[in-house]
Amino acid sequence: MASIIMAPTISSFSTKTSIKEYKMSHITPRKSHSIKAMRAEKPLEELYKGHSVNVTREEKPLEELYNVRVERKVPPERLVELGVSGWSMWKTGKCKLPWNWHIDQFVYIEEGEVRVVPEGSHRFMQFLAGDLVRYPKWFEADLFFNGFYQERYSFRAYGDDY
Repeated sequence: MASIIMAPTISSFSTKTSIKEYKMSHITPRKSHSIKAMRAEKPLEELYKGHSVNVTREEKPLEELYNVRVERKVPPERLVELGVSGWSMWKTGKCKLPWNWHIDQFVYIEEGEVRVVPEGSHRFMQFLAGDLVRYPKWFEADLFFNGFYQERYSFRAYGDDY
């Protein structure tokens, strides 16, 4: 719920006061003389005076934000079901690789690990050997490989839902 906080208009008036004195005693930080909404609250410092307060912001997992699906420690039966042994293989060493996906891609990580930093983000997702990852179409990220890495991959068309 949005609220508007405006400073109140404070004025004093006396029948024995001249107009000049009235104008001088009429205090307002705004040109408007009306208050549309007012909500008076104590500052947080006053509310928690003498207390130690840790403020954390709960952020959604990147996998959820970017629609990246991951299955951890995939059992052999699932790999057979998907036919992973017939997928193409890709290997690399330590490097950084900017990448974008023009089609959905399944990746099964056989060895190593990868850190995936989505474009425009300061956070990363980390995937390890044994993870099955589905990257969505139009996803863009930088991939960071810290050492030897090997994956099996398969591109998926719209409607191929495994």
